[in-house]
This record gives sequence, structure tokens and C-alpha cells, in this order.
Amino acid sequence: MHWRIKGLIQKALGPLPGGEALHYRLQRRFGGLQNFHRELSVKVEDWQIMVRHLRDAGVAISSSHFFEIGTGWYPTFPFALYLAGARRITTYDLIRHLQDDLVRAAVKELGGFLKVIAEDSGSDLAEVQARYGMLATAVDAGADLSEATGGRILYSAPADATATALADGEVDVVFSNSVLEHVPPEAITAMYRESMRILSPGGIMFHSVNCGDHYSYVDSKIHQLNYLRYSDRAWKLWNNAFLYQNRMRAHEFVEGAAALGFKIELDTSTARANRLEQLAAMKVDSRFAQVPPERLCITSVDFIARNPA
Repeated sequence: MHWRIKGLIQKALGPLPGGEALHYRLQRRFGGLQNFHRELSVKVEDWQIMVRHLRDAGVAISSSHFFEIGTGWYPTFPFALYLAGARRITTYDLIRHLQDDLVRAAVKELGGFLKVIAEDSGSDLAEVQARYGMLATAVDAGADLSEATGGRILYSAPADATATALADGEVDVVFSNSVLEHVPPEAITAMYRESMRILSPGGIMFHSVNCGDHYSYVDSKIHQLNYLRYSDRAWKLWNNAFLYQNRMRAHEFVEGAAALGFKIELDTSTARANRLEQLAAMKVDSRFAQVPPERLCITSVDFIARNPA
């Protein structure tokens, strides 16, 4: 599909009554949710990456309270953390996207990843299997996330991650996966401030950001730097309720956290040769012209920012 066609379809659906439900059905039939096994497998791989980084940072999953920004259609990360033995997982979504059929499908698919979850989290496999058995039975019986997990997963939507109901210092880890690139810059700053408030002394933020043009996933004729061609005014046409992209570069996410007093302990941003070549072959908008190519071309970053208090 040409990326502009997808953009116009999503733009048209946004203001329609029932547009959210129709968009979901289109994703299930024609979009990324067609192959749910592959979709969830990618999410599990992302979770594995996060957990390995957290273990390297000294996070003990079993004693930690996690706060997720952006639950989405199905709660892969909260479920995997629950299975790994996390003390509590609070997950917020600004809009309620959670879909009951995908929640059940996610639980079913996770049954094939129990060994992976145990190994990467350092948990006992028998305990992971026991938790999974209780989770699967409860979800099949129609229990909500809190009921199915004995109160360990707390889901709130609509809920604002810039002004949470959590107490000062209540959380050990704040995290997101492929969310911050879809958030207005001023809201990201507010999220960072709120994260500093709710994090315990020494607590950390882990964010994995996919800061490339997401339209490239549906149109093979463009690459992940394509959206840098456009002015803010021109790009406003293609931003929509279902695929808002702030076009922030990787260093801005990391430096924004550092500017608020976080200590940066991990920054995986890397300038890749193919991205530098793609950038050299295109004309970028004046908004991005002053950014060094080795920064501008980066399309993903994982980073850990610690509350130094």
C-alpha cells in the first residue's frame, strides 16, 4: 500500500463515530494484526531486550513495582512481567485500546514462551508455569487483568501518565516500548517529570523508541528517514489520530531526560551505514538541516535514565 493512502484512510477514520473500532477491524484483517503470532513474538523479543538491560542495571524483578506508559491493544509486557514474578505492574493508556479478544490471544500465545520468560528474567520455570496456569484459567473465565493476576496488574484507561495517581517514590521502573515517538514533545517532558516524582531513589526509566518513519512498514518504496523531507506544516497532513509521529530524533529523547536530572546509564543509539547513505541521497527539511547526519539518521534507541536521588 502507498503510505499516503494509509495516511488518508486513517485521517478520515479519526473523527468518525466508531472510527476507532473500524480502524481496529482493518488492522486485524489487513494490517499488522493479521499474523498475531508474529506480532506477539516481536513484542516478546522486545521484552527480552528490556529485561536483560534491567538485570544489567541491577533491577530485581520480583521485588519491583513497574509502571508502563502505553498499554496498547494487548498487555504483552505486563503479562510477561507478571509471569516472571514482578511484585506489581501498573499500566496506563491515555485512551482505552485494550481488546478482549487480543488479551485472550496474547495469553494463549505466551504459553509458548514460558521457558524464554524464565531464562531471561532469572525466574524458576516451575513458578512461571504455575502462574501461567492460573492466568490462563482466569482469563478464559472472563476475569479482568487485576482479577486474573491476583491484583498484580493494575490497568487504568483513560489515564494520564503526566499526572498519575501514584505516590511519590512508589515505583521502581518506568518503561515504554515504541510509545514515545507517538507522544507530543511537551507531553514527553511532563512524563519525565512525573516519572522522577513517582520513582524510588535510584529507580530507573527504560524507554525503547522507534523514531523512524512508521509509514515505511506499509510502503516498501520509502525508508525510515522519508518523513524528514517534510516541513512541520506539510507533515501535519499525514499525522492523524491513529499514527501521530513527533519526528523527534533519538538524542532528543535521551537529552531531555538528562536535562531534568536523570543520570543516563544506557544509550544504544547508533548511526548505521545504510541510514547515512539514505540520508545523503535525500534533501531534508530546514527544520532538520542543522542536525549532524550521524545523529539525524538514527531511527531507534533504548535508554536507561536513573533517578539519582
